[in-house]
Formats: sequence, structure tokens, C-alpha cells
Amino acid sequence: MSEETSTVPTWEQRFRAPRVSLPDWAEAAPDRALYVGNVTGVYEVYAWDRAADTHRQVTDRPHGTTDAELSPDGEWIWWFDDQDGDELGVWRRQPFAGGADEEAVPQVPAAYSAGLAFGVDGTVVVGTSTDEEGTALHLRRAGSEAVEVIYRHEEYATVGDLSHDGSLLAVDHSEHGDAMHSAVRVLRTADGSTAGELDAVTGAEHPLGYLCLGFAPVAGDTRLLLAHQRRGRWEPMIWDVATGAETELRLTDAEGRDFPGDLSAQWRPGARALLVDHEYEARSELYSYELATGELTRLDTPRGTVAGATARPDGTVEFLWSSAAEPVAVRSTTGEVVLRAPGERPAPSVPVEDAWVEGPGGRVHALVQRPAGPGPFPTVFEVHGGPTDHDTDAFAAGPAAWVDHGFAVVRVNYRGSTGYGQAWTDALRERVGLIELEDIAAVREWAVASGLADPARLVLSGGSWGGYLTLLGLGTQPQAWAVGLAAVPVADYLTAYEDEMEALKSLDRTLFGGSPEEQPERWRASSPLTYVEAVQAPVYISAGVNDPRCPIRQIENYVERLAELGKEHKVYRFDAGHGSLVVEERIRQLRQEIAFAVKYTR
Repeated sequence: MSEETSTVPTWEQRFRAPRVSLPDWAEAAPDRALYVGNVTGVYEVYAWDRAADTHRQVTDRPHGTTDAELSPDGEWIWWFDDQDGDELGVWRRQPFAGGADEEAVPQVPAAYSAGLAFGVDGTVVVGTSTDEEGTALHLRRAGSEAVEVIYRHEEYATVGDLSHDGSLLAVDHSEHGDAMHSAVRVLRTADGSTAGELDAVTGAEHPLGYLCLGFAPVAGDTRLLLAHQRRGRWEPMIWDVATGAETELRLTDAEGRDFPGDLSAQWRPGARALLVDHEYEARSELYSYELATGELTRLDTPRGTVAGATARPDGTVEFLWSSAAEPVAVRSTTGEVVLRAPGERPAPSVPVEDAWVEGPGGRVHALVQRPAGPGPFPTVFEVHGGPTDHDTDAFAAGPAAWVDHGFAVVRVNYRGSTGYGQAWTDALRERVGLIELEDIAAVREWAVASGLADPARLVLSGGSWGGYLTLLGLGTQPQAWAVGLAAVPVADYLTAYEDEMEALKSLDRTLFGGSPEEQPERWRASSPLTYVEAVQAPVYISAGVNDPRCPIRQIENYVERLAELGKEHKVYRFDAGHGSLVVEERIRQLRQEIAFAVKYTR
């Protein structure tokens, strides 16, 4: 165990150390910026006047605030106001210079957010989602207080973007019933008519979807930047909605080879070039692409993960970077650190090692961190959420804390994860949960055989989808695990579907190939509650009482069954939603998890 001798353990210091997000800036006022920070111990929104180098806290709520946008003129800060983390709320706005909050669009009822977009002329579109009415996109034109619904559908959709002049609205939608492969429709805001559509391909061996990345930030420009899956991975393309011209940007490396992994992009100011993000094998890098010449230039970013980037009007690029060993910093291509929260920086941790293991569906990539000294170690398999996400070589206080306590940490990018091509992501269908656990089992066998992990002291842990896989794994692989730690999990899938927000209902129907009524056997086979009688390991569960994603009722059903069966378990309920934005609450939860794991592995 390698914790400092002061009264504050190193692992807690990493959580408490102030940190900031990548600043967003106003298109017409680039010195006005917005970011999220935790300097008060709660994640809140901050305004930054870059010219004066002054910072001001914008929001101050007990459970924190992270969803916020700047209007293009930089005059207003819009932030989403929900109740205690339930994600059901309205947009409020506050002057950039400070002042009272006001409801931004009073005519729009409280709902789950389905996006927000601004035109430079003052046009705004607010997306809402409810179980009763599906998705609605509300349009308020420049200079008007009237609001009209320009789009509505029972299936989930989101605001893509407004064109620079507000005349065109891009919508990412799943009207075709496949939430993993969206279509894109562009509407004319003048009358709601369709200006163009890119249809997703579903039901095929290789389905494909599109994702709106944004209109060109130039007056009168009708070019829309998109991500597409036409060649088996995410790549950028440009669609001129006015002419219908489609330009796929086939980017290659210096040797003329296609980039592996996924590519995304954003417009650089002036729309003559793109800022390209390349993600592959849990790491990322940045490029600049000149549209006129096709020249692709790699930007100088260290090995690790770029969690966000933005191209500034002066030609520089600012990016949020970290590695598993080095804490997060907002850097610039000038070599400078752009923004750093006041106070002590988080203590570093150990770097990750890459492990490649043959699994039933192909090679599985895992990230490994190990404590000092010889193994085998008690080992935590920390399973990521999503499922359409992936673990990266990025700084994270949680895994670092386990290493400080003498545990090795293994994170598995199972089938269903992003960043390894479309086939790997799309492999997660029908046998939901069971597919991912096959890959985790293959990595577990490697970890034991290699001498890294002690087979008698294996901990299965995760949050959200990772919490779901934890509970499912304890029931379907009961001999494999000594302890289970499940944060905000799906525990009873049938009840979860009844209570969860509509966006997740849509995703679940896609994963299972239908609703519980249409595919009852698939849903039962993938529900942790089905296997609760087989659970042998002690189980720790944490649950947010206001969680709309993994609602509390279905967790209580699972816990009640554990109690009836006399299974060893502990439950911690906290007053928030799908996780907490309060630093001390995060520490409290991890402290309990560590104590629970140590009790049964030492």
C-alpha cells in the first residue's frame, strides 16, 4: 500500500484536487468562455472572461450542474436545471456578466433534454423527450417570443445543429427503430419542410448510421459536417444540403493507409479546414485537415487521451489531455497550459499496460495497472459503462485509488465498446450482457494465467452498464468472483425498462431486437434478477434514489431477493441521480467499496 503519511490519503487528494473541463467559447465573442469545475467541492458552471482573465461561478446547486451552453454572441449562459439529478428539467439563462437567472424558454415544459442549438441571429431550438409524447423539437425564431414544435416523433431524436443563419435544422433521429444507427434529416425552419435526408441502413449484415457534427460556421453556407459508417467505422463526410453533394473524406496516414479505429471532426473557424480526432486502441490524437488541398497534419499531442478539443480563431487548438499516469490539463498547441484550477494538482498514478487476449469474438483489448511488488495481486476488473463507450489511457481517480490499496486494475474493452470499428460495437445484439461477459472471462483467464491476478481475490466492479455487467456476472459466473461492486446498475431489466427514460428504452429495444413483450426470452436471459439465486460472492450496491437511467425500483427488487435468499450484501442509497457531482459523496462511495472489497479479499 502506497499512501502518503499525511492525514489526507493520496487517493482522496486526487478526488479533492480542483479540476476543470475544456472551455467552450462564444462564436462571436471568443474571449467569453464557459467551463465546469469542482473548486467548491461540487461540479458547477463557471464563466471565464479571457481578456480580463476573470472567473465567475455561474451556478450553485447542492447536487451540482454540468450541462451549459453559451449563446453565439456570448451574452447569455444557458444551463439545464433539473431536480436532484433526475434529469427532468428546463433550460435557464443568466447574463454572462452576472445577474438573475430566468427561464430561457418558458413555453417549453419540463422534460428530459434532447439537445439545444442556436443560430447567430437569435433563433433557438430546444429538444425535449418524455415517455408520453416522445421527442419534440421546439423552435423560437429570432425576435419572437412565440414557440412552435417543428419536429415530433414517438421514437427518440436529438437536435443536431442549426445552420449559421438559423434557416436549416439538422435532426439526428431513430424513426426507423434503430437507436444505434441514426438517420439525419434537415428541416427548413421557415416552414418545417424537409430539405434533405440521409437514411440509416438497418436490418442488413452491416447496418450504417450517421451523426450530425455541425453546420459550417459561415454565413450562407449550407454544408453539414457528419460522421458516417459507410466503410465499417466512424469517418467524417460533408453534405451540402442545398446541392445534395456528398463528399466522403477518406483520410489516410503518411504511407497512404486508412486510419484504424474511429475518426471524428469539427469545423475550424472559417470552415476552410477541419480539426480531426482519431481514436484507436484506447488512445487518441489530433490532426488538421485542409479541405482545398487535402493536406493532413498531425498536431503535437502527447501519448494518451484527448478528451475534447476546440480550434480557436487565432489558429491554435486547445485540448483536454491526460494519461492514466498524468492528471488532466487544458493544453494548447502553443505548448502552454491554457487553464488550470487553483490549488494542488492531483497526485500522479501508475501508467497502464496494454494486454491483448484472444476472445470468442476476436482479440480483446484490456488496460492494466499494477501496484508495486510481485504478484499475483488481488485484482479489480473495473467494467466501463455505456455500453457504447470504451476505457482509455486517461487519468481516473478511481482506478488509481485501487492501485494505492494494493490492487491491480484491469479494464476490458469488450464487444460493444466503441473505438475498435463498427463490427466490434455492433456485435452487442440480442445476447445482451452475456456477450460482454464472455470477453471479460477471457481476459480474467489471461490475468490469472499470467500471474497478475490471484484467482481467489478477484473483484468484479462497475457503474451504470458496468454495474449491470457486474450483477449479471456474479449470477452467470458465480465461481469466478470473490466480491461484486455495482454502482447505479441495471438489476431487474424488465422493471428497469418500465421506469427508465425514453432515450434508454429506445436503445434497449435496439439491443434486444424488440421490447420485452416482443422478445421476452432475450430480456429474461439478460436480466441479473434471473440469476440471483446463483450468486455466491458478497455484493455491494449503490443506488441514486432519483436515477432516471437505472431507476431505484428495479434495484430494490433485486436487493429484496438477495435478502430473501440470505445472500451477503450491502446497499448504499444516495440522494442524487445517475451518480453524484459532489466530491465528498464520490469519496464516500469509493471508501465504502474499498472497505467492502478489502474485507472479503484479505
